[in-house]
Amino acid sequence: MVMTDSPLCAIGLDVGGTKIAGGVVAADSGQVLVRRIIPTGADRGGEIVLKEALTLADELIGEASALDSNVVGIGVGVAELVDLAGNITSEQTIHWCGLPIEESFSRIAPVVVESDVRAAALAESLFGAGKPFQLFVYVTVGTGISHCFVQGGRPFAGSRGNALIFSSTPLTTTCTACGSVLKPVLEEFASGPALVQRYNQESASPLTQGEQVLSAVETEDPIAVRVVKSAGEALGVSVAFLINVLDPQAVIVGGGLGLAGGLYWSSFVSSTRSHIWAEAARSLPILPATLGTDAGLIGAAAAVVRREQPELSRKRTGRAIRQP
Repeated sequence: MVMTDSPLCAIGLDVGGTKIAGGVVAADSGQVLVRRIIPTGADRGGEIVLKEALTLADELIGEASALDSNVVGIGVGVAELVDLAGNITSEQTIHWCGLPIEESFSRIAPVVVESDVRAAALAESLFGAGKPFQLFVYVTVGTGISHCFVQGGRPFAGSRGNALIFSSTPLTTTCTACGSVLKPVLEEFASGPALVQRYNQESASPLTQGEQVLSAVETEDPIAVRVVKSAGEALGVSVAFLINVLDPQAVIVGGGLGLAGGLYWSSFVSSTRSHIWAEAARSLPILPATLGTDAGLIGAAAAVVRREQPELSRKRTGRAIRQP
């Protein structure tokens, strides 16, 4: 039973391909009171990852009790497609399709399962760079590239939960000079792993991480400069397409690569603005997310607070936030 005289919190888990970030998050402010990170080890199989995520959630509830906080529930953000009922419908990275994810976590506390990008977008809407805006697009760029449209504090999920696919679809076109059919995929060109792959195709000194390619730009490595600049430009073309279609007030960019700054950011912003069709939209704010790598776990926690404590959501945002 939740005691009203103790502060409310929620457990947030951000389950990604390389790590699971978990935290105890204050329900009213989004402050991360306790933070834990463990490796995902997705190649070991979904059941093992689920077991370790459950253990982490249980341990974080213990940490919350030590802080004399009452846990509203557990929010789980997953780097996969998640439908409107909280079912995971893809397993590109984490093999949780068909596993009783919601049932397993609900044995510990009330749970909401959500896609990681919608969770991060919700966090930025409530506590971060998206807070001043009624309507914005959140874009995350890291190991993968994804997006979420947010209106009135509500991340848009679409009819099946799939309104986040942004960079995986081939952009098929035919070269007017030679007739070749081209099928470029943005995620295979502009994401962190793509920077590494493209750099190594040209360099005699292979690298292993996207951060190393960005560092090579600072040494004026011509291959790194060309790869990073073209990646930022390609991302800008696709983000401008979102702007042209959705007409947001602002674009908020998160993720490790999205927040890296430097040449990637400058070429991305320049390309985005040059591909916006409407003159009135060309100067819209393009802002880095302010919650950093905590956005996913904060948003996952906020998702369960939104469902379990709707009056708190109304107080915090000044409007009712309804589930789809």
